[in-house]
Amino acid sequence: MPLTRRQIYRRRRITVFGGGLVVLATAFYLPLTLLAPLKPVAAALEAYTPPAAAQPAVAFPGYGASGVGAVGYPGVLASAGSTDPLPIASISKIITALVVLDAHPLALGDSGPDITFGDVDQGYYDAQLADGGVVESVSVGQVMTQRNVMNVMLMESANNYAESLATWGYGSEPAFITAATAWLAAKGLTSTTIEEPTGVSPNNRSTVADLIELAKLAEANPVIAEIVSTQTMDVPDIGTIENRNGLLGVDGVDGIKTGTLDEAGACLLFSQEHAVGTTTITVVGVVLGGPDHDTIDAAIRSLLAEVDAGFTEVQLTTAGQEFASYETPWGDAASAVAAEDASVAVWSATPVTVDVSVDDIHLAESGSDVGKLVFTAGTQTVTVPLELSATIDDPGPWWRLTNPGELF
Repeated sequence: MPLTRRQIYRRRRITVFGGGLVVLATAFYLPLTLLAPLKPVAAALEAYTPPAAAQPAVAFPGYGASGVGAVGYPGVLASAGSTDPLPIASISKIITALVVLDAHPLALGDSGPDITFGDVDQGYYDAQLADGGVVESVSVGQVMTQRNVMNVMLMESANNYAESLATWGYGSEPAFITAATAWLAAKGLTSTTIEEPTGVSPNNRSTVADLIELAKLAEANPVIAEIVSTQTMDVPDIGTIENRNGLLGVDGVDGIKTGTLDEAGACLLFSQEHAVGTTTITVVGVVLGGPDHDTIDAAIRSLLAEVDAGFTEVQLTTAGQEFASYETPWGDAASAVAAEDASVAVWSATPVTVDVSVDDIHLAESGSDVGKLVFTAGTQTVTVPLELSATIDDPGPWWRLTNPGELF
């Protein structure tokens, strides 16, 4: 049966309307698919095996107590002997210097205020001389800068200069002891006791753990670090003074303080600059209760050789090392690689861990920043950027048109 005019008209309307819908849909679909952002591509992390360092053998002296640490490394690295507080003799003068500098700070190159010696200072000299202690001459009315008083106290270990400095700094020796006790508590040196500023009292006591921290504090103070590393110096009204540390300048030793007392034996709080690959480590340590200084100096040299061997520079990563990979649905592939070499100096078998943070990507050029690595070794952290190894290109119009589910 032939179509009626109404049916023909209806079919034409449907055809036109349908074609219009197709045109309309195409007008929207093409721009949406061709211009729409792509879904982000997540990275697949690669396995990472951290480097390992060997456990060193460290032989400590068989007397007293001893230990080693390092600036920037927590606590004590290794120790032996008594863990009880022991007499520390003239190592006490490092505490005296730090406590006085807490109230009267000096910067490198500064002389500080003048100190005028009086009858009290003459009395300190007379009493220490009568007791057989180490002294340096003074006279009533003599004027010396704060820095030079500290030079004489720390280099020559003059007991009377320690008393004069403490009294000048706090008004009286008892006031100094009160301040020193508070300072020790504030620094967490709770196993250290100071009864007087020179170290002649056997009741000035400390532990290896506290003394390692004290050494780090001394090295952190540029004025004290400079004084204790100085071999000789000319001081007005006195002449040339010499450092009593017989190890100074030997095997990189650059401080810190000797101590000698019948009840304490021979003692040394020491520091050493040691090169580990491209890193310089400040090693600190202490020996208490030795028979004499020649004996402990020889023991410390052997100890430092073993400790130095226990530090290793380990390679964390090399530039271009892969830590994650990307693969797009349209077939492009790239890696997240370390942007630079990185290494770290570790002590002994310190574990090394890494936290890998990698971004999702869309389209990106080769070399784009895509995250970072954070390596941790003890208290040290090393951050290395991650970059894209290759360009992630747009998949092109055909792929976009045929894969709409990967868009948006």
